[in-house]
Amino acid sequence: MLPFILHIYNPENPNPNPMSKLTLVPKSLPTRNPQIPPQFQPTMSVSGPSSSNRIFQLKLDPMTGDSQWVIVDENDDAEVGESMTTGCCGGGGVDLAVTSYLDMLNDSCRNRAFRAAIEKCVRGPCHVLDIGAGTGLLSMMALRTMRSNDPTTRDNTKGMVTACESFLPMVKLMRKVLRHNAMEKKIHLISKRSDELIAGVDISSRADVLVSEILDSELLGEGLIPTLQNAHDMLLVENPVTVPHRAVTIGQLVESEFLQRLHDLYTSERNVTDGIHLVPSGLENVICVKPCQHPMHCDPLEGELKLLSEPFKIFEFDFWKRPESQGETDIVIKASKNGKVAAIISWWILQIDREGTIFYSTAPQWVNEAVTSISGARNWCDHWKQCVWFIPGEGTSLSKNEEVHLHATHSEISVSYDLKTKSLGSDNGSHNSWDKHFQLILSPERIALYGDNKWRSCMQSAVHKAVLRKMSPFCVVVDDSIFLATLVGHLSSSSHITALFPGLRGKGSKYIQAIAEANGFSAQSVEVVEEPKLWLITQAMHLRKVDLLVAEPFYLGHDSRLPWQNLRFWKERTLLDEILSDNAQILPCKGLLRVCAMSLPDLWRSRCSLSTIEGFDHSAVNVILGACGNLQPPHDGPCMPFFIWQCGETKELSATYTIMEFDFTKPMSHCHGRSVIKFTEHGICDAFVLWIDWVLDSEDSIIVSTGPDSRYWKQGVKLVARPVTVRPPLRARDVVKECVSAEIEASFDSLTGNLDIRYTFLD
Repeated sequence: MLPFILHIYNPENPNPNPMSKLTLVPKSLPTRNPQIPPQFQPTMSVSGPSSSNRIFQLKLDPMTGDSQWVIVDENDDAEVGESMTTGCCGGGGVDLAVTSYLDMLNDSCRNRAFRAAIEKCVRGPCHVLDIGAGTGLLSMMALRTMRSNDPTTRDNTKGMVTACESFLPMVKLMRKVLRHNAMEKKIHLISKRSDELIAGVDISSRADVLVSEILDSELLGEGLIPTLQNAHDMLLVENPVTVPHRAVTIGQLVESEFLQRLHDLYTSERNVTDGIHLVPSGLENVICVKPCQHPMHCDPLEGELKLLSEPFKIFEFDFWKRPESQGETDIVIKASKNGKVAAIISWWILQIDREGTIFYSTAPQWVNEAVTSISGARNWCDHWKQCVWFIPGEGTSLSKNEEVHLHATHSEISVSYDLKTKSLGSDNGSHNSWDKHFQLILSPERIALYGDNKWRSCMQSAVHKAVLRKMSPFCVVVDDSIFLATLVGHLSSSSHITALFPGLRGKGSKYIQAIAEANGFSAQSVEVVEEPKLWLITQAMHLRKVDLLVAEPFYLGHDSRLPWQNLRFWKERTLLDEILSDNAQILPCKGLLRVCAMSLPDLWRSRCSLSTIEGFDHSAVNVILGACGNLQPPHDGPCMPFFIWQCGETKELSATYTIMEFDFTKPMSHCHGRSVIKFTEHGICDAFVLWIDWVLDSEDSIIVSTGPDSRYWKQGVKLVARPVTVRPPLRARDVVKECVSAEIEASFDSLTGNLDIRYTFLD
């Protein structure tokens, strides 16, 4: 990526030209800020002459893989996130709709619990500090409580609330919320990281009370420990009151075929017969998941899991005192059943008040916890899930009543585990020290897909058809599919393969070299391109035409994006049009945009528009955070990517329909389509779920679907403005107005990658 020139005003520069230049390149950028959502890393903060702040936000274009810089200025009066509703579908801007803010604000159990705890601990005039303030909800709760307990605080001579928020788009949004609640001048908002604050300079004094909610599904991933350390060292009085007060992490050993497939490709490949070995013998660790806790909704797996232990306590973190950066513990666990441990499922319990009467838990539904909570039963929400730690290899076998030893360690931002039995020792198994140079880290879903016999069979059938049509074909793999590169080499040893591997690059090359012999082809027959644009020019000069262009499509690191953003494949096929032979085979040759009407009440509730939260007006955040329902025209909620199988209560209300087709045998172009959906079930329609089915052959006989029936892909979800009661056409009406069908219209913009979805319910 080319460096860019940043112009910064320097008032001390005697040069008549008041603009000085600073050249930035990606390697010089700051590392991750734990108080900023990871979607927006990296950023760089700059202060101007008027002491206003601005950040330069790196934004990825999913259609090209290129990055661009978005400038966010603290004092810019432009609407925060004016283009947010299109950002999720491929537009520019800093897209707050993809964050978990809205889901968190819709978590009424969380909101009630924090309100109750704040009302207990803020008993009079004091200094309250809110770190990672977001929309300012906790700050406003603290100020209101302080005023109700001591009316003299209304004159601002006693007590104060300081809100610290470092992410500038949220700072601007918080100002709007405070203004709507007449608190803009009553809460001291500081646009800085908390570790940049200085008591006596940025804040008048050390704070008596800390209210903060910088927790992720793992508990520590948003920088909880370093934030608390700095706060206790620099910003809080001795023995402060903190909300929350304490957190405990809990774990449970489970057996699960599905969780096993999500990380153990070596074992999965034993059950396939296509002759492809992505993980050859002796290279068991060449493809693996990241060794971390993976957030996942585990309730849908309850019927498939075998619980091999009772829940056990792992770590306890006290927020009211300075935490240690590192920690470890050894836990002896007695197996409750015979089985093989595939994973450790973990969650946490917050004790929000000092007295231990208010709790919040992220436990799965099968756990009956002996805790009371003023907030009541927890609804489904997406911002906090359970976590899954995969046991390496084939897992650890246990007999009922056998004792197993778990060694748990935590750093400042993560927790890791090592499971041991007396007979087998550590669960980490044997690791090849020499394979680290080309070890590939893939998502759990991608590893499970690569071990799926049905998917592999589809790919093999389609590629086999294609390579038989020409001797020694020249094949180009345009995405990051190590499977397709290996498959083509295996099926046609005389072929020449060029792999663009835009995300894998050099690692992909080393991987192919390592596994080529085990798959029956020469590593010399596969060329991995380091500079695709230069390669394209070279190919055009040598007049070498491509016979076979293939992709899954799969782009490393893009697993969580909307399905149609994989149409990057179409864009890249278009760029290669000049070097395609007249009868070149394109795989996939077609994409079908598919839709199904669904009832998704839990997801709709978590994304619905806000009015008041615990008495505070939050209507100003709806458009910016991508809410659905009750929005003023022309605003409409965006399409969002979700694993439908993890979305709580679900029900299909219609058959599957095709809205439009994308013809990959031709260059990329604008597309438009519509379809009338007839409802087949009675229920409440909350959303239209969209995905792409990839047609792999010209006969339309081999199709890979990425729809809700599969757990390997996220689908696009268009939540409706208001849930609608629907029924099949032949069913008698149960209420005065029930819809029997809906018209869906979609437009794809090939220049921006935006997909615009419109719908109309029909009586």
